[in-house]
Amino acid sequence: MVSSAAYAKPISSIAKPVLLPLSIAALAYAAYQGRANGIGLARQFFTGPGNKSRIFALFMVVYNWKSLPLAWTVRIFNTMIQHLFVRPFHAHGPEVLFHPVISTTHVSLLEVDYNIHKSNSTYFADLDVSRSHLASHLFARGIRALGNNEQTRLVLDPSDPSRPAKGRFGVSLGAVHCSFKRELKPYQQYELWTRVLSWDRKWLYLVTHFVEAGTVKPKSWDDGGSSHGGTSDEPQEWEKKIFATAVSKYVWKMGRLTVHPAVVIEASGLLPARPDGWVSTQSSGMVTPAEPVTGNTDEEAKEHDAQAGWDWRRVENERLRGYEFAQHFAAVDNLAGQFDAGENGALGRFSLG
Repeated sequence: MVSSAAYAKPISSIAKPVLLPLSIAALAYAAYQGRANGIGLARQFFTGPGNKSRIFALFMVVYNWKSLPLAWTVRIFNTMIQHLFVRPFHAHGPEVLFHPVISTTHVSLLEVDYNIHKSNSTYFADLDVSRSHLASHLFARGIRALGNNEQTRLVLDPSDPSRPAKGRFGVSLGAVHCSFKRELKPYQQYELWTRVLSWDRKWLYLVTHFVEAGTVKPKSWDDGGSSHGGTSDEPQEWEKKIFATAVSKYVWKMGRLTVHPAVVIEASGLLPARPDGWVSTQSSGMVTPAEPVTGNTDEEAKEHDAQAGWDWRRVENERLRGYEFAQHFAAVDNLAGQFDAGENGALGRFSLG
């Protein structure tokens, strides 16, 4: 997900009342003026000489569009527009914090390498889109609040706590690790299951599983839908349906200052009340929450969390369980210190093409 959360309010205030009606009117006028030519061109395209090759070319473009130039940008912005401007924000509580979002796609022709399977390098483009879906949907309320921090005053300037922190609010990708288990064949369908793994004082960790399409189903959907009881296989059987597993880490930023992940999670209504709070330490380079991050202390919310079984202890246990994996991933950051700048020589310089 690109760092566009700061534009949420200005884009929304312009796009909805002005740009959207103008765009619709312009498209309608263009369609009216060009309807005759359009019908003629379409008829010529589908029925004229050489139509079979044109239809085949169109099919190839449509079915492989995810690998075309600028397609990645369209896919990313589609997720943000969909979740931040079109869909209503969810009203869930802590019980969904570790639930996955599921996205289905397929291996396009341009993703296939000389081994006739999905190239390892192309997994990361799919990861970008899946993570963007999760962050834009799950943290939509927090993104809106922090994108409008001058009014909400959710976080304060550490140099002057009487003022709200200023700067563009957004999220940046810090690192990705991907472990490949099984190959994906050309045009094979698969699903990406992305969820929150854990967080610490700086990083939000996400885990994504590439899963064989249609073989694993959740027991229920948070929007009220049903998946007919979920998958009955044992966990060891699930692993056989996984093609790859990736861990990513995000950092939330307000300008050059870091926002503690718990601030965003709480602003999204996803943290239960915790007596000693969720943010215990502060340091330079990090914004200061306007109030202690204690979770949702509303009595109705606490009653809901208790009924759902997701009190602060359970959330913290799940966070720590995920952090057992995330901390090893975080340790890789220290490898930068092992760079020796060729102190003992180098093999040579070669072109990457």
